[in-house]
Amino acid sequence: MENRTIKCTAVMLAAGFGRRMGTDIKKQYLMLGGMPMFLHSIRTMQESRYITDIIVMVHKDDVEVVRELLEEYGLTEKLRRIAPGGKERVHSVALGLEAVDWPCDYVFIHDCARPFLDQETLFRLFETVQKTSACCAGVPSKDTVKIVDENCDVSKTPNRANVWIVQTPQVFSLDLIRNAHRKALAEEDYLLSQGIILTDDAMVAELAGNCKVRMVMADYRNIKITTPEDLIIGEAFLKN
Repeated sequence: MENRTIKCTAVMLAAGFGRRMGTDIKKQYLMLGGMPMFLHSIRTMQESRYITDIIVMVHKDDVEVVRELLEEYGLTEKLRRIAPGGKERVHSVALGLEAVDWPCDYVFIHDCARPFLDQETLFRLFETVQKTSACCAGVPSKDTVKIVDENCDVSKTPNRANVWIVQTPQVFSLDLIRNAHRKALAEEDYLLSQGIILTDDAMVAELAGNCKVRMVMADYRNIKITTPEDLIIGEAFLKN
């Protein structure tokens, strides 16, 4: 496919509560650098030459509030839909994928709690997904990682050279990841009974899509804002 014919939809996840932030306001609506945090990555997607459409997944009570914010900050140019999310992240993604009823080759699934997404990462993901059909942003771990048992006793120390910290966006062929989510959610009760919790879309693709996922170098600044300390780090990034 030539670049001009490729259609990419950004599925933007902003439906969570962010309880670990410890604020009355949902974390995605906290101000960061002069605007609500969740808008930063939506702006990056709007400015990307590779993203043609955007769908934003939000809590069912926030649809109109989010619509007003997107209009206020001029972020409706590529907006296709604002849709209610599900009870957990995996359900919000599945609902977003099912809502895509416009021409789409690839989906870029991104957590809006990662406001520092950059254009270079989007380019590398776009180039890679055309070759692999499944890839995700990440960075090599700077730290040694320990695998522990139920008593927190170390059971394994993987080779740090093979350990990556996974981020978003995670990018897939639409048909591949939509079918994988359908299969995974149909088997959700069984997976939970086996202690398997679907925490990201690469995991869904690995388990239910039976495919390999290629890691793509992102940026160490592409952090997830989860706790108050992360907001301090985020403001520091913006000052630089």
